[in-house]
Amino acid sequence: MFAYLKKGCIRCIIFCLVLSTAAPCLAGQPTEQIRETTDKIIAIVTDPALKPPEKAEEKKVRIREVVNERFDWREISRRTLARKWKRRTEKEKAEFVRLFGRLLERTYLAQVEGYSGEKVLYLKEALYKGGFAEVEVKIVNKQGTEIPVTYKLRKRGDKWLVYDISIEGRSLVNNYRKQFQRMSYRRLIKQLKAKVAQKT
Repeated sequence: MFAYLKKGCIRCIIFCLVLSTAAPCLAGQPTEQIRETTDKIIAIVTDPALKPPEKAEEKKVRIREVVNERFDWREISRRTLARKWKRRTEKEKAEFVRLFGRLLERTYLAQVEGYSGEKVLYLKEALYKGGFAEVEVKIVNKQGTEIPVTYKLRKRGDKWLVYDISIEGRSLVNNYRKQFQRMSYRRLIKQLKAKVAQKT
């Protein structure tokens, strides 16, 4: 379970958010807000004061706070659960959002340390009716391999929040939706709790 995430999706997300190696071709509000998140994470990751081992937990907390400002965990959860979402109570929805968000969060934090010099190019931005947008980027690793990534965002107030990410055309939400639809809700929650309970 969750194999796709560990094999590449979150690593790509990290590279997009933790790098600022090239100016975007278009600098609309969605792209600028992604860059704002990037700058905050870079400041944390490169802060000498947070390098000592005893500062590891503080660093994680600060990165988590920044990520939570940009990702709409409830919307990601709603789209991932699909039909199952409508059948859940508000208490159950809140529990799922907490568990699923924590899982993605922890996987993200675990992968930050794996950064090895990949570069990101911001390619273009598209705005759609209803307050939706897409920001396309390209990740280039040290071997010159290019990986296309698309952020899907929705405007909430004055913020553009990420509700899905596609890596080489594969949607994070669609991938998890397929996995989650194959099991009962009770079993799904049990597995999420077990994953979140594991020590990092």
